[in-house]
This record gives sequence, C-alpha cells and structure tokens, in this order.
Amino acid sequence: MLGLNHSKMWGIALVAAFVAAPAFAEVKIAVVDYGRLVEESPQAKVALEAIRTEFTPKQRDMQQQEVSLKAKEDKLEKDGATMSPDQRTRAEKDLRDGARDLQRRRAEIQDDFNARRNEEMSRLQKALIEEVRTYAKAQNFDLVIADGVIYSVPALDITPAILATLQSRAPKPAAGAPSAPAAPAAMPKPQAPR
Repeated sequence: MLGLNHSKMWGIALVAAFVAAPAFAEVKIAVVDYGRLVEESPQAKVALEAIRTEFTPKQRDMQQQEVSLKAKEDKLEKDGATMSPDQRTRAEKDLRDGARDLQRRRAEIQDDFNARRNEEMSRLQKALIEEVRTYAKAQNFDLVIADGVIYSVPALDITPAILATLQSRAPKPAAGAPSAPAAPAAMPKPQAPR
C-alpha cells in the first residue's frame, strides 16, 4: 500500500466492501472521467470563450504598449549618439519607466486572468458535479468513482452519457456565430471533491 494516500485507501476499502458484501449483491457502480467532462463539455467551451473575449482587449492594449516601447528603444538606439546628455537621460528614464509599467501591466493582466479562470472553473466544477449526481441518481447508481481509477471496463464509464446530457443543455450558438474553440491544454484540471 506504499504511495497511496489515506483517502484513496479509504476509497479502495469502500469499493471492496461494496463488492464483497453479500447484502449488496446488485451494487451498481460507474466511473466518470472528470477531466474529459471538463475538456469536452460545451459549458467549459463557453466559459473559456467568455474569458478569451473578456481579455482580448486587454491583451491588445498590452501589445500596443510593447510596440510603443520597442519604438522608443529603437529611437534611442538610433538617435542616442546625437542627443544631448539631458535628452539621452530623459529618453533612458522614459524607456525604463515604460518597461516597468509594461511588466506591472502584464502581471496585473495575468493575475486578473487567473482569478477569472479560477472563478469560471469553480462554477463549471459545481455544475459538472451536480450533473454527475443527477445522472447517477436517475440511473440508480450506488457509487460513481471519478478520481484515482486505474482501470475500468468501458461499460462502467458513464462519461459519454453525461457529455450527451451536457451537450443537450448547452446554449445554442446564434445564427452565423462561430463555434467555440477547443479548450487549451494549459487549462488546469480541477480536482474532484472528496
């Protein structure tokens, strides 16, 4: 049992008890791939697109600030030899201040993005967990396992059925609106509740 944490050992013991106990002869167990739900659900794609839409203007502003700073740097490099010492000092200070402002702005945008992503992922996680619970209750499952599954037969995997339900509940795109892009690999996988 080396390498297993307490909650996983408890989960294994619980499954073993369900399987071994004669009183539970007809236990209905299922497995759900929570990561796949997060990656493939239309709700996740909508949340990701909303965040992208929200942060695109900020990203553009930052890129314009980078271009402006690069232009100032090029001007200083080109004209620096012909500038007076005061002009050169002011230009260098302006360049340093601009670089510092850009670095601060980049950090602020990244912090804002992370906070929004975490907020949306928390909302999504709650919705997905509730969807799994609702499906499990409707299908009379006694136990649904989401994390720490090493192997299961495909017949136990209810992920496709839950994805179909999520897709049927997804908001329909407006006529002529592009469909949401796939979730990027950098999006973190939320932890299933224990």
